[in-house]
Amino acid sequence: VHFMIKTHKLPLRTMPVRTQIETDFSVRSFRGGYDDNFTYLLTCMRTRNQCLVDSAVPYNQIEPFINSGLILILITHSHHDHIAYLNDYIKHHPNLVVVCHPTVSKQLKVHYPKPVEDGNTVTVGQLSVDVLHTEGHNLDSICYLVENIIFTGDTLFVGRTGRTVSAGSNTDALYKSVYEKLLTLPEETIIYPGHDYGPDPSITIGENIKISPLLRADDKTDFKKRMADFETNRT
Repeated sequence: VHFMIKTHKLPLRTMPVRTQIETDFSVRSFRGGYDDNFTYLLTCMRTRNQCLVDSAVPYNQIEPFINSGLILILITHSHHDHIAYLNDYIKHHPNLVVVCHPTVSKQLKVHYPKPVEDGNTVTVGQLSVDVLHTEGHNLDSICYLVENIIFTGDTLFVGRTGRTVSAGSNTDALYKSVYEKLLTLPEETIIYPGHDYGPDPSITIGENIKISPLLRADDKTDFKKRMADFETNRT
């Protein structure tokens, strides 16, 4: 289990812009599931409200760290390994709000779906979670940005991007999502991916660019060539 606490200042939305409060948050990482998946538990330390990112590991693996403030689960995309244990999570928390892309909300049989689109914001206690629609690996892929960290699902891993070999994937769309949305974030932004595929479980965007040829393409044509080479040479 990986653990991190960050302290930042956020503007209080109901107060004048110059008024600020401190907002602490923690991220716990849980690895398991079908393919070294990650599920994350995000906690607002000021309010104790919590949310989960994906339901890729069994509930009993996370249960000891859940308090009475669990309110949301953020779904990064609809591939089975990322929603495998969703029904079990909802069984234990029937009021859990499921945040996801609109197409996913139509597929899932949940009591409280919350479809979101690019540019939307959801809140967890005093934390603001920004929604980035990052199609490419899948049509319904979403990344969730919280201050200086971002949960990237299968759009971006440590050392490489997601693959575009399954139904619903598109390399052109992935290039746009990665290069125009994720790589334009501050270099110190920390990514928390959907799988433990790299040399470390998480990494800053700046360091990720240094270690990944897929993140140093000259343009879309070059990126597509690098992606094709990656698929040819992957083991």
